[in-house]
Amino acid sequence: MRVFIIICAVILNLGLASCSQTPKSHQSTSIADHQLEFISSSKKMMKIDSGSYRAFIGKDSNNIIKVKSFYIDNSPVTNAEYLTFLKANPQWTRSKVLRLYADSTYLKHWKGDYQLPEKINPDAPVTNVSWFAAEAYAKSVGKRLPTIEEWEYVGLADRSSKNASDKPHFTDFILREYQQRKSNMNKVVRQGEPNFYGVYDMYGMVWEWTYDFNSVMMSGESRKDNTTNESLFCAGGAITASDLRNYAAFVRYALRGSIKANNCLNNLGFRCARDFKN
Repeated sequence: MRVFIIICAVILNLGLASCSQTPKSHQSTSIADHQLEFISSSKKMMKIDSGSYRAFIGKDSNNIIKVKSFYIDNSPVTNAEYLTFLKANPQWTRSKVLRLYADSTYLKHWKGDYQLPEKINPDAPVTNVSWFAAEAYAKSVGKRLPTIEEWEYVGLADRSSKNASDKPHFTDFILREYQQRKSNMNKVVRQGEPNFYGVYDMYGMVWEWTYDFNSVMMSGESRKDNTTNESLFCAGGAITASDLRNYAAFVRYALRGSIKANNCLNNLGFRCARDFKN
């Protein structure tokens, strides 16, 4: 009974915000690149060395997933950082963005196109942004959104090890963070402890968009060959699940919703990544 209450509390606090369905015709590249003004970013990125992990869900389940070296932001994109993007790219402001790319809840809590509410911390993660908007921001700073495999690879780390998936306390930690996330959304980033890689706020702040398509229902090989993708997924689900006895797995399944790529949620933000080039 206690487990059921915990899971229900997590679901009620966080909302259905972990996945999305995208329109049949994916236009992200042209959308993100069209008339974008590029801006500089002082966000620190952490190098993540290549490695592998065992997949836990979908057609990749129980397979070993190899991840190439890459860089990832050490914290989610903040309101202040996103505001800088908007000033350089007014086509993405609340009053001008096309509904095809962001629905009516886009930045709905802002006072205006360039005005944050008094109660919103500029250094807290930006939320109520669509996948398309997050992708455009990433392009504007010369980055991209992380793949779900990259996100989960980083998310396996606790404070002292690269892969804490076999530690029971790590799953407990994730669930506690899920329960507290609603109250943490307006907190300043990088106030907690970083994980092994020096990356902050993987669980305790907001759900995060990722770039991937069909990342749960399709195998890794099929995903690489797919050119007409139908699903976008955001990260933040339980990544240590191997079966239904793992409580965190219930959270992931429960939060896999059906929002579209132009939808925006008040607990959904993003961080950026970049390829590692020798």
